[in-house]
Amino acid sequence: MNQSIKEYIVAINSAVEKEHFGENPQELYEPIRYIMSLGGKRMRPLLSLLSYQLYKENYKDVIPASLAMEIFHNFTLMHDDIMDNAPLRRGQKTVHEKWNNPVAILSGDVMLVKAYQQVIAHCPKEKLTEILQKFNQCAIEVCEGQQIDMNFEEQEQVHEDDYIEMIRLKTAVLLGFSLEFGGILAMDNEADQALLYQMGVNAGIGFQLMDDLLDVYADQDKFGKQVGGDILANKKTYLLIKANELASGENASKLNHWLKAKNFDKNEKVAAVKAIYDDLNIKQLTETKMNEYFDKAFKNLADLDAPSEKKVMIKDFFNYLINREQ
Repeated sequence: MNQSIKEYIVAINSAVEKEHFGENPQELYEPIRYIMSLGGKRMRPLLSLLSYQLYKENYKDVIPASLAMEIFHNFTLMHDDIMDNAPLRRGQKTVHEKWNNPVAILSGDVMLVKAYQQVIAHCPKEKLTEILQKFNQCAIEVCEGQQIDMNFEEQEQVHEDDYIEMIRLKTAVLLGFSLEFGGILAMDNEADQALLYQMGVNAGIGFQLMDDLLDVYADQDKFGKQVGGDILANKKTYLLIKANELASGENASKLNHWLKAKNFDKNEKVAAVKAIYDDLNIKQLTETKMNEYFDKAFKNLADLDAPSEKKVMIKDFFNYLINREQ
């Protein structure tokens, strides 16, 4: 990873550690400190800093404002974990497991308020209305994406376009706004602000497609979670959607069997569904779609009216993420 990017992440982590979320009642604020301390890539505030540095020199000026992106992201994770009944987050107990559901809901609510407080306290007054309007739209779309994802669980068939739209909302728009946010703080070029947003959305869709792919084809030792988890859960990822669309004859029968099976050997199911994916060329199809969105993101980056040498850090960061598990 680019040494300067490491420096940015260290600065973000330091700011998170120093952030005062509140003290009493302890049961309300301790879960917030806990989830914020679990780490992660800090991608969203980092993207805000990286877009800011395209136009201005001192990235540290916007670290406090950029923390809003990280606080909001972790709020969504806290509530998503409740909805998914997830036991682990970044290898540690989720908040609702460590405490309980009501605590996780209420602490998450406070995090949402704290994210807005961070924006209001650290953004220029003349840009605050625009920023809040765009933050509101982003937050609403993230919730829309989560609901659509839950709706998919009840649907037998999901179309490719509907899936791409779901991941755009649930995951990608926050990456888009994080980049746009740094751009708004740095300059007034609306065309570049729009390009920054679109770059984040395109990259975000690409990264989610890559996650779908890695869940089936990653090296278990590098992946950090169970390979094949989406297959075991019948999760409607891009791979399963394409397999349902393309399978016929024996492949269709086998896939239907495994999707409906209640009692099965986990390794056998993962191997069987993976064999169907291999037969249908699903890995290559997913890589093609994924790279299509990464190419769009790099094109957005190239089109920005910013110095080429300043674009290197964003390009390096995206390439690092693209290549980290492949």
